[in-house]
Amino acid sequence: MNDSTTPSLPELPEIWQQTLNWQPTTKQQVQLQRLYELILEGNQKLNLTRITDPQEFWEKHLWDSLRGVALLLRVGEKDDGEMGRLGDGEKDFTPRPHHFIDIGTGAGFPGIPVAIALSDCTVTLVDSTRKKIAFLEQILPELALENVKTLTGRAEEIGQQSQYRQNYDVAMIRAVSNASVCAEYTLPLLKQGGLAIIYRGNWTEEETTALTDAVKLLGGEIEAIEQFTTPLSKSLRHCLYLRKIATTPAKFPRAVGIPTHKPL
Repeated sequence: MNDSTTPSLPELPEIWQQTLNWQPTTKQQVQLQRLYELILEGNQKLNLTRITDPQEFWEKHLWDSLRGVALLLRVGEKDDGEMGRLGDGEKDFTPRPHHFIDIGTGAGFPGIPVAIALSDCTVTLVDSTRKKIAFLEQILPELALENVKTLTGRAEEIGQQSQYRQNYDVAMIRAVSNASVCAEYTLPLLKQGGLAIIYRGNWTEEETTALTDAVKLLGGEIEAIEQFTTPLSKSLRHCLYLRKIATTPAKFPRAVGIPTHKPL
């Protein structure tokens, strides 16, 4: 499967286990390696990622994508209880949420690693750049992923369309704008009780204060902010978890461009 000219990703099962209490199966490892190969190939025509070194790719794209959904990796779906809250132990998410959306997916992160790891869930990849979505549509059969959908569009428009609004259990957003903009993009798409996961690098208490009011306006609350370091380069990362607790007012998300120019 691995072209002799393409380096192999590190497997690092012990690090997966120690940091996420999870590790990929043989099939999943093959899919992650193939994803790496396809992105390196695609990079020759499209500007998909600057991160091409195998260890860096493993840490900054694969591990980082799955760190955001670490709690979801560890729960089954046998329990018929409600999807619980963060911080109460591994019973938090029972049953496991099924419908994920990845906004501004770019080269497919975090959505494709999440779809590989959570094969019983459906992940919709959204990007406003048609060429990137066309690339993802091309590689999905190569990855044998049948639980992924694609959608070309702007988050502001999709969030106002009835077939997508209030339709998802989990909305993920990584490397897109500031946090209040991310909240405005994600919360309208979530069902009541759904969870937005915002991937960040650095984060401050002042930012938390500013975000709290924006999230409240959108029908959500900040449920948890996790700080962690990446396992290889020891870089600082944060994940913000926003819970949808009320209906988002109809005026959100605002028209294309307004959230970024006038953040809440």
